[in-house]
Amino acid sequence: MTTGESNGSPSHAEPILAVPNVMNTVQYWHEVLGFPDKWTWGEPPNYGGVAWHGAFIQFSQDPALAAVSRGNSIFIRVKNLEAMYAFHQKQHAEIVEPLENKPWGMAGYTVREINGYYIVFAGATISDKHQQSEELPSTIKIIPRTPSIKEYKLLATSVNWTLFLDEPVVEKLLQAPLFAVVAEDTSCHQVVGCALLLGDHASFYYVKDVIVDPGWQSKHVGTALMKALMDWLNANGAVNGFVTLITGETLASFYQQFGFAPAFGMVTHIRPKKS
Repeated sequence: MTTGESNGSPSHAEPILAVPNVMNTVQYWHEVLGFPDKWTWGEPPNYGGVAWHGAFIQFSQDPALAAVSRGNSIFIRVKNLEAMYAFHQKQHAEIVEPLENKPWGMAGYTVREINGYYIVFAGATISDKHQQSEELPSTIKIIPRTPSIKEYKLLATSVNWTLFLDEPVVEKLLQAPLFAVVAEDTSCHQVVGCALLLGDHASFYYVKDVIVDPGWQSKHVGTALMKALMDWLNANGAVNGFVTLITGETLASFYQQFGFAPAFGMVTHIRPKKS
């Protein structure tokens, strides 16, 4: 048989796991493993599933089959593996193999979920330096203040955010935050990261411009900046306030460790008026 569209080439696959209790399983995969989308079918539910971007898992309630299926494995590729690992540690998932580089050219770790299945999360290899230390460098200090115009422009330029770098625009931009933090390298008094928080301080907050100089990325600076923002929100934010941000898919798991989950949204840009 030849391959090709004319033969109905596959476009998607979903494993179906036999489990003793669908509701408990869906709740675990949603709350502990972090899959944002979930569904169940039946009354009471005897079928269900979870999804996260391109990863879809289904569950069928079959205690007898589940009992003999314990120990089977699923392999899931992750784009931001280290952030996912940190999230699963925070959620107290049962990690039976720690995050490490594997001999076949990838990095990964293994979680045993509540039904006894082994979930291997894998992605790009990680540096030996990062494997050895999960601490913020000793020279970095997180300071609650808004960056100066010069500091912001240098940071934005370092990550190629050059669209809004006119000084009057930056000045107006830096007047907007309710709260902001910077990461300063105390050895040279240089700001190497920042994060801004906007909102109405009543029902809505927006995390904006989390920037880390490329030379300081993968050293927990971004994590420390976000932790400082979330600590401020938890202490000072309006009860039941809605907190949101916009990011690329590759950073989704980084922000998920702080409680964010993907949600449907729409965006547009204001176009220049025609003369």
